[in-house]
Amino acid sequence: MVHLPTGLKPHQRDSKLCLLDVRSGLGSARGSYGDRELLFGLLLPPPGYNLEEFNEIARTIEEGVLPLISHDGESEVARQLNLPEVKNLFYVAFGQMAFFGVISADQERTPELLPYVYGILGKIPGMIGIVQQPSLFETGVGAGRSIDIEIKGPDLERLIMLGRQIFGQVMQLMPSAQMRPIPSLDLGNPEMRVIPNRDRLTRVGMTTADLGRTVDALVDGAKASNYRLYGNEIDLIVKGQEGTLKRTQDLAALPVQTPRGERVTLGSLAEIRLEEGPTQINHINSERAITIQVIPPTDIPLETAMATISDEVVGPIKESGELGTLYRIELSGTADDLVKTRRSLQWNLILAIVISYLLMSALFENFFYPLVIMFSVPLAAAGGFVGLLLVNLFVAPQPLDVITMLGFVILIGIVVNNAILIVHQALNNIRDSNMPSREAIRESVRTRIRPIYMSSITSVFGMLPLVLFPGAGSEFYRGLGSVIVGGLLVSTVFTIFLVPALLSLVLDAGAAIKTRFRTQSP
Repeated sequence: MVHLPTGLKPHQRDSKLCLLDVRSGLGSARGSYGDRELLFGLLLPPPGYNLEEFNEIARTIEEGVLPLISHDGESEVARQLNLPEVKNLFYVAFGQMAFFGVISADQERTPELLPYVYGILGKIPGMIGIVQQPSLFETGVGAGRSIDIEIKGPDLERLIMLGRQIFGQVMQLMPSAQMRPIPSLDLGNPEMRVIPNRDRLTRVGMTTADLGRTVDALVDGAKASNYRLYGNEIDLIVKGQEGTLKRTQDLAALPVQTPRGERVTLGSLAEIRLEEGPTQINHINSERAITIQVIPPTDIPLETAMATISDEVVGPIKESGELGTLYRIELSGTADDLVKTRRSLQWNLILAIVISYLLMSALFENFFYPLVIMFSVPLAAAGGFVGLLLVNLFVAPQPLDVITMLGFVILIGIVVNNAILIVHQALNNIRDSNMPSREAIRESVRTRIRPIYMSSITSVFGMLPLVLFPGAGSEFYRGLGSVIVGGLLVSTVFTIFLVPALLSLVLDAGAAIKTRFRTQSP
């Protein structure tokens, strides 16, 4: 069975609509990705839209955004709505998809345009839209912060039914989340289905594969072979004569040459129906699949959103027995990658602690003194979480992403330095000056507290600009800076009290054990 997408006319189906604002260009949009003043939107209209309807969408977006573009140096609408002015706008439509971009004149206030753009898209009936402010490392719409719900199974209609069910449940759980199905959850895309009549094909000496290749060549063009010219590979395409097929009704009258030299019509060899079907059929690991991409709101952590979907949507469906043995639902996407990365970082964190401990054990030639020093690491971790919390409360929303987690690994190598200074100086005082343990520790803190605070204060103030100063891409290093600054501050303050106390206990315990062994020895 051959599926042919249809519309008003064949030439309209192959056309592309590209509407760019006269004041901008796609080139300027590309340049704005690094500066993050771009809002990029992906639009999924209802199936069957033609060029005129895509033009109407463009006019709706244009009517809403153009008033924000400054005229004579200022936009009156932007001033009244307290929104940043818009510098450029572009809109592109092709096939059954469209995308657009809004470039703000003030990159710091770009997120303020999101609710306004959503309001514009709300005027378009039946539209599914995703609007994001793309980051430096995103490779697609929503690729930097998304949860993909993959529904796999053999029957497409069953997959679409499950997709609609999951789409509605997730929308109820997270109304402010952005969602889109990949591909569409509608079977309303008009298409021409060519159903071969095997008896008639046998009579004329053709197979269904022969008929499929013939229809492909007559309608769209089929690749027959290729040849090389000056090192370039050029395809040889067999196509029907231009102008032969002008309307879908003409499909049945297409002439087909049989292997016996007869010429018959396509309608005599197959049944041709105008039906509805999906825009495309996706496969994941050779299985038919529909993906529901969910982009949670910024105030919901990815891991929390993933747990909510798993426990309240996917879990109940699996437990109800609706899936059976032929259908499966899996969670993937950025959230799944983040979970895997966090697990890897956890082992890296443990490995960093073990390596630091073994290295100090080799340098001190003792296994107990490094344990005292390593007690500063939990203090640093607590300070890192406190710093991250303060940034979320007073500076800007900052999730516990992978780069932020790297800050905890870096802290291990930073905060132990202060404890090393105290322990090393105390041991020198005991060994070289023959001081009692408590007096040696007290003298060590007195002589080392000045360089400890000097180095810590310079490090904290050197890292503060990463936390407090805004700018393009600041969200990437703000979390890292907040963890290091918070961990260093808390560790520095409490190390002065905790490490000397622990060292005193260890030295006293060691002395008591030695005394006991001496008294017990003959």
